[in-house]
Amino acid sequence: MGRDGRDGFVSRRRFIELAAGGLACAAAGLSIFRDSGEAEAAEKLITKVSRPYDAETPVEAFASWITPNDRFFVRSHFGPPPSDRIDPASWRLSVKGLVARELSLSLSDLSRFEEVNVTAVVQCSGNGRAFYRPRAGGVQWRKGAVGNARWTGVQLRDVLAKAGVQAKAKHLHLLGADRPVLPSTPLFHRSIPLEKALHPDTILAYQMNGEPLPLLHGAPLRLIAPGWMADACVKWLTDLTLGETEAPGYYMQTAYRYPARPVQPGEQIKPADLRPVEAMIVKSLITSPHDGGTANGEIVVQGVAWTGEGRIVSVELSADEGRTWSKAKLTGDDVPYAWRTWEHAWRAPRPGSYGLLCRATDDRGHTQPERSPWNPSGFLWNGWDRITVDVTA
Repeated sequence: MGRDGRDGFVSRRRFIELAAGGLACAAAGLSIFRDSGEAEAAEKLITKVSRPYDAETPVEAFASWITPNDRFFVRSHFGPPPSDRIDPASWRLSVKGLVARELSLSLSDLSRFEEVNVTAVVQCSGNGRAFYRPRAGGVQWRKGAVGNARWTGVQLRDVLAKAGVQAKAKHLHLLGADRPVLPSTPLFHRSIPLEKALHPDTILAYQMNGEPLPLLHGAPLRLIAPGWMADACVKWLTDLTLGETEAPGYYMQTAYRYPARPVQPGEQIKPADLRPVEAMIVKSLITSPHDGGTANGEIVVQGVAWTGEGRIVSVELSADEGRTWSKAKLTGDDVPYAWRTWEHAWRAPRPGSYGLLCRATDDRGHTQPERSPWNPSGFLWNGWDRITVDVTA
């Protein structure tokens, strides 16, 4: 917890007040706030879709262990909610369903719970979709729909304990304040199993990298389910509902599901053969040198690697199309749910153009494949990362 006083640190309660003040400014003129926020982000991100604003992080920004807020990828289905739905004076988090007592919590109410921090990767389920062949429908994310941040908030299980979870409850339904333009479009209604909801590392986050949660990243509150894909990390959170079954609707029962067995393009897939997107899978990227760059002499190849609820145990590099591999050195902090930085000194045998590949392995024995199994939604791409570098001497 921070300290309130001359050293410049603020208490958790004061932080909530500051966060509410920032949202009040947004509520006073959200259209300006949204446009300026997106314009500022567009200078540092790669825009994929203009409305709703979807943008990915340039790979070189992953050189730092923590991804800065203004370089963190942006993804939503409908864009930020209208100002009246996140006005700090009226915003509440509703907890209902199979509970002993329903709750309606303000930002001030949340500040009374114990504050916790979790450093975790958040990654869009479609990150890498652009590499599938044949092409899968959806936003053509390449490498940058991912980031590693320090999230601050309260344990979800503490909030659920206050409500009292009934024995019949098996799933937690999640709903945010964002709304589609057309009434006929389904809400972004998601759920997670109760086991994940009650995990001590699953939090309700109101702070990102030491700052109030930005509007584009879910202010005033979002769920962080460490180790799971971002579709579980619902932004602009307003409603938690305990139920016996998964959430109904398109975004839980159809959109974020993938085949439980290998399928071929064009094959009809039965609903029973689909399972929900949940945990991340092992993956790595080369962050330096940049793709298409020129170098001479010995090259220090650097990158990041991450997995779901496990740990990275090795990263390997190949310069001969995967025929042989050399082990890279893992560097930096080794923190559950966060990515691991790595580096490897490599010298080309002669001048020329080289393809450099990397692959990671986690503590569950999962290693990145050369290519990911095709699926119609283009989810969970984790094929070997590749860059090309021209060596002059």
